[in-house]
Amino acid sequence: MDLFEHQAKELFAEYGIPVPRGVVAHTVEEARAAAERLTGRVVVKAQVKTGGRGKAGGVKVAADAADAEGKATGILGMDIKGHTVHKVLVEEASAIAEEYYFSFLLDRANRTFLAICSAAGGMDIEEVAHSTPDKVAKIPVSPLTGVDRARGREIAQAGGLPEAALDGAAEIIEKLWAVFVDEDATLVEVNPMILTADGEVKALDGKVTLDDNATFRQTEHESYADKAAEDPLEARAKEKDLNYVKLDGSVGIIGNGAGLVMSTLDVVAYAGETFGGQKPANFLDIGGGASAEVMANGLEIVLSDPSVKSVFVNVFGGITACDAVANGIVSAFKLLDERGETVTHPLVVRLDGNNATLGRQILADAALDGVELVDTMDDAAKRAAELAAVGA
Repeated sequence: MDLFEHQAKELFAEYGIPVPRGVVAHTVEEARAAAERLTGRVVVKAQVKTGGRGKAGGVKVAADAADAEGKATGILGMDIKGHTVHKVLVEEASAIAEEYYFSFLLDRANRTFLAICSAAGGMDIEEVAHSTPDKVAKIPVSPLTGVDRARGREIAQAGGLPEAALDGAAEIIEKLWAVFVDEDATLVEVNPMILTADGEVKALDGKVTLDDNATFRQTEHESYADKAAEDPLEARAKEKDLNYVKLDGSVGIIGNGAGLVMSTLDVVAYAGETFGGQKPANFLDIGGGASAEVMANGLEIVLSDPSVKSVFVNVFGGITACDAVANGIVSAFKLLDERGETVTHPLVVRLDGNNATLGRQILADAALDGVELVDTMDDAAKRAAELAAVGA
């Protein structure tokens, strides 16, 4: 889960990291009121989960409350890289002497953590990293020893920060490590980290990505969710503990195992080119235990999408055998019928692997309306695309 800037800074403040005072505003009237509370010069900052806000015109300095209202008028509703601005952060202006860059992130290639630090922070950090990589220090961090104040100072020195900023930066880096570990984050970034005219080091911006896999022990993270931007089908699937992602096609996809489902998306997209450009409508991984309830819930979510014209159930029997999956499909049809949600869309089923022959026989004997058994993945994808085109 990516946090908005204001959420990241609220989290930073909980850990004692210095951040400018700010107020979130959803309307131009609220923006003016926020500026009046803060007094003096303020910065009006678009709150969207993407970079490049400054270059897109989403960050503006305002001289007073009236000016802040005008700046908010121009920013609210604007589009930044496909993200519509629905709220702004009105923040007290900072007297910036220098700008730096810092982040903690996962180093997946080396299976450890990584600290990245540079004295050349700000909007052009990507260009700095590309053209002058020697100005960007990348320091591996052991999960066993972590980062204390002394280690934080070493990282800041490696990044080329000046003596005047070392103590303040070391303190912030130590606390950012606590955020990174305690909150189960995969990214904690400050760009820029600034040295003010009076010698204070602050986090002027903040980006945090939280690991959704840790939600079970970080229940308070639910409050950070952007409910307004969440797809209704994805929200319903989440309530049913289904791994579902809405896409823009017409062929509903249900499979067991993320790798198999990803392959299914590709095969359906390729087959769909022959039938008017039919595409997958979703990603849905029901995992290893395809019980009747899980299958029924999966079908319910997929068929709730009005763009779905056919469904492709692609299962490779492993730990869960194909006969169990087949029984799950039969029971799912009964459960949905009892709920008053009878399946009316064509369902293409491909079963392979453990007990595949038995699974196919179970489905054949059940003679479910609209269910077709196809032996191979390619042929099943082709048939599902064809049926979707007919139903379009």
